[in-house]
Amino acid sequence: MKYSNPVKRGFFPDPSIVRVNEDYYMVNSSFQYFPAIPISHSVDLVHWEIIGHAITRNDYLDLSDIMDSRGIWAPDISYCNGKFYIFATLRFNSSDKAVSPMRCQLIMTSEKPEGPYSKPIRIDVDNIDPSHFIDDDGKHYMIIAPAVTVVPLNDDCTKATGQPIQVWQGTGERCPEGPHILKEDGMYYAILAEGGTGYGHGINTARSSSLYGPYEPSPYNPVMRQSDPDAEIQRAGHGKLVKTQNNEWWVTYLCGRQNRGRYTTIGRETALDPVRWTEDGWFTINDGKGPSAEQEAPDLPQKTYPSFERDDFDSEKLDLNWEFVRNPDMSAFSLTERRGFARIYTLPGQLFELCAKNTLVRREEELCYTAETALEFEPEGSEQAGLTCYYSTVTYIRFCVCRRNNKKVLELAVNRNNGEEIISISEEMPPGRIYLRVETEHQTRRFYYGTDSNNMFFLTAVENCTFLCDEGVPDDPKRHTGTLVGIYANSGGTESRIPADFDYFLCDFG
Repeated sequence: MKYSNPVKRGFFPDPSIVRVNEDYYMVNSSFQYFPAIPISHSVDLVHWEIIGHAITRNDYLDLSDIMDSRGIWAPDISYCNGKFYIFATLRFNSSDKAVSPMRCQLIMTSEKPEGPYSKPIRIDVDNIDPSHFIDDDGKHYMIIAPAVTVVPLNDDCTKATGQPIQVWQGTGERCPEGPHILKEDGMYYAILAEGGTGYGHGINTARSSSLYGPYEPSPYNPVMRQSDPDAEIQRAGHGKLVKTQNNEWWVTYLCGRQNRGRYTTIGRETALDPVRWTEDGWFTINDGKGPSAEQEAPDLPQKTYPSFERDDFDSEKLDLNWEFVRNPDMSAFSLTERRGFARIYTLPGQLFELCAKNTLVRREEELCYTAETALEFEPEGSEQAGLTCYYSTVTYIRFCVCRRNNKKVLELAVNRNNGEEIISISEEMPPGRIYLRVETEHQTRRFYYGTDSNNMFFLTAVENCTFLCDEGVPDDPKRHTGTLVGIYANSGGTESRIPADFDYFLCDFG
């Protein structure tokens, strides 16, 4: 069987993987989104299903004031003696390196891969991308940037027991980060992302007979890098190796698909490629050919999962594919007050503000797709509710029901990092249900509406949506996520509380 990369499509950056018997578990960065740190399961390394999140309680992690693309960075999952460990960086807002700390590390544990996980323990090491290494003698270490730095931990991984020591500085490329240590056949392999997380990203490795070095760089470096600027898959790096129960080796790594130019609208995703060991004891990835678009699947039993395309909100629990932008206010969100609907009450805080609550989004998985929802909402003043294509507080599109000149209308507004611009306003809409649809085709998004899903009217199109991607706004200093699509409601800055009832949400990825 062949598979296509990426294997986890949509906003799934910085993958970390662990095998436990015949099951594989993966975590990815979640940044300002909540619940934090999605945990996925697979038995064949190709098909994945979200089974939980590492942090699901507001009182365990407060992201309410965290700026865009800060928050949870580069988690790592590991397993030892019946316990799962997840390490992650919590990136604070400060951009001034003179202000300390900019970051700390969080560690949480569970006996079940899906959780619930313990309240995060904080370790004050001010850097990024922690991973967990357990040596043959049972001692625990945190491996962290810059480059490959070793921090000894106590037996329950609740505190550091020694000073950080950098054991390999990398090859000299920029941004040495995302480190892992792998021990195989008595040798320690340092695995490092270098070149920056954009175009030119890659993986380098070195080895030593001692954890603390010295390390010898691999003659096959970079073991992963995209060398074809025209290939669809770019930004390939930040990987972790895994050995199957059949003694085959694979690597999961981040990548980004180009969207009509050097724009990765969906953000960084997770790819998979084979690892082969050479006779002289080094490893190569995909025979040194860079990321594969198509590949032979691992020799593992295939298991697929239903795709998450339509949610009728019939369950009392929110599907695990949904995310809130920052911590939700669950007193203003319900799946049970009106069965079969997601009810969001309007609260102060608009999409361009950090304080906005209950913006509910899901990952875009393809560059061309259709999303649709049905909304019952009767605004009284400045309230608004509807559909959003969302990247950040400074870059999004909102397509909403609102009230203008004392009329219920549809409004489409765009924020390209210079404030909201109202693009189009419809004629007066009647009371009752309204259907909203967006059709996305690469960099163009077309918006439709109607009182009947079978009879929709075109409102307007937004062309050149490059602002909805990591690279599209050069003067925005941190853009590490990807575009998501979903639903929202807010009061437009007032204190009113009105319910917006969403009957379903559909994403057709073709």
